[in-house]
Amino acid sequence: MERHWGNWPLAVFAIVIVSWIFYRYAAPKSWREWSRAGLIQAFIIALYAEMYGFPLTLYLLSRFFGLNITASGNLWSSLLGVGELGMIAAMIVGYVFVIADIGLLAGGWRQLYRARRENRLATSGLYAVVRHPQYTGLLLALFGEGVVHWPTMFSVGLFPVIVLAYWSLASKEEKEMLRIHGEAYLEYQRRVPMLLPSWRQLKRLLSG
Repeated sequence: MERHWGNWPLAVFAIVIVSWIFYRYAAPKSWREWSRAGLIQAFIIALYAEMYGFPLTLYLLSRFFGLNITASGNLWSSLLGVGELGMIAAMIVGYVFVIADIGLLAGGWRQLYRARRENRLATSGLYAVVRHPQYTGLLLALFGEGVVHWPTMFSVGLFPVIVLAYWSLASKEEKEMLRIHGEAYLEYQRRVPMLLPSWRQLKRLLSG
């Protein structure tokens, strides 16, 4: 347990690297995007400060509710009593979400760039599964790291706020798309969900 905590240089390193990746590949452009980015930045700082620095969530739960902290230091493994094995399982599942995010961000931006260059709507590929694949990927990564892999009171509490913030941002962006593309975008909205794919869309994506 001790080996994970008190390593503030590693905490700072993780915060810097993850923040750089976020701003490099999901760079905010408008003031609305910057306001949402602030929430994600707070999420990143709090997550890795607890992961490698001081485990505030586990300390409070242990101090006030008598939680038996396991050697892994992971909240789920401590609550469920599954020890290191549970921590490893949570880490693997969390990283699966992060890898999915990388694919959605990279694929989504590539398809969007191609559509803009050809002066058309992006409605194929990942955009045939959800209307905002980059936002879906970003939320998957936050869920994987901050809710599944290493949950804290702050990350679990902030995650639904971030979901609502990006749903609101996507809704505002779509109003502009409706103004520009009219009926074509309205028809696209009818066919494809905003952030959470339906089973039909998932089967289409997995079938290639």
